[in-house]
Amino acid sequence: MKNSRKFPPQWLDGYTIVLLATVALATVLPVHGRGYELAGTVSKLVVALLFFLHGVKLSPQNLWLGLTHWRLHLVIISSTFVMFPILGLLLKPLMTPVIGVDLYLGMMFICILPSTVQSSIAFTSLAGGNVAAAVCAASFSSLLGIFVTPLLAGLLMNTAGGGISSQAVIDLCRQLLLPFALGQVMRRRLAPLIGRHKALVTFVDRLSIVFIVYVAFSHGANSGLWGQLSLPLFLLLGLVCGILLALALVLTGWVGRLTGFNRADRIVILFCGSKKSLATGVPMANIIFPPGLASVIILPLMVFHQMQLMACALIARRLAAETGAGAENALPEKHTNCF
Repeated sequence: MKNSRKFPPQWLDGYTIVLLATVALATVLPVHGRGYELAGTVSKLVVALLFFLHGVKLSPQNLWLGLTHWRLHLVIISSTFVMFPILGLLLKPLMTPVIGVDLYLGMMFICILPSTVQSSIAFTSLAGGNVAAAVCAASFSSLLGIFVTPLLAGLLMNTAGGGISSQAVIDLCRQLLLPFALGQVMRRRLAPLIGRHKALVTFVDRLSIVFIVYVAFSHGANSGLWGQLSLPLFLLLGLVCGILLALALVLTGWVGRLTGFNRADRIVILFCGSKKSLATGVPMANIIFPPGLASVIILPLMVFHQMQLMACALIARRLAAETGAGAENALPEKHTNCF
């Protein structure tokens, strides 16, 4: 029997390959000079477009679905915005001597980001969890993150030598909140159009992130980022990301059992409470931090993003095999476009 191998392998996210290729391109052919100024302006417009589309896609029905299951959502929100920041602060004595202050800021930034949406829901479905609750919890986390993440950045990252300025707060409102609110206002008119062109909207979403990453790492390359980041340091960064992810998975699994939720809801807590959003984190980092620091901040998030996808894919398949979930519990089409 022929052993056929697929590329990319199932444990490796194809989108991450594109992002890594973008980082490589920005390293070899960074945009600079007047081109960088133009790219920076376009990047701001792209961020606004990205959050406008988020506003259009966020369904109030999905957001409030299962609201009566408030205990579940409270546990997930607490995991995302309380447990993670506490872990980041507790691990500071370990992280800072190993990876340095700037990369530690990137790790702390991971800890204050909202949960992912699409992948959290997909893994919950694959593992046989409560898909409706996952839709509600992940959507609410993303909405809450627009407000909570900047607040936590100002509160917690100031103590680590970072933080946000008043101008950054104004930029966040102008580039994130205003387009998002406009998207919600225009939702009734535009949601049917977006529903008919889901593939195109997803492409625009991902292309936007790729462009922002290219601009950020172009500045990093121009300022000598890779001269400061050696291979041993990069491997240590991977180790630190792995430790943070492992702690998050263990704690969310333990909390789900401790609080007495059934198996379907424990799966929601595991996947929605342990994952962090690259799609939200990249544009936020581009606004909150100065250009020279943004590329350093994004790097740990990209590493953590790939690790969480690999780990959660393996866990979801194992959980699905235990109960025979998966094919018969495939993600309904109506849940794929919530944010």
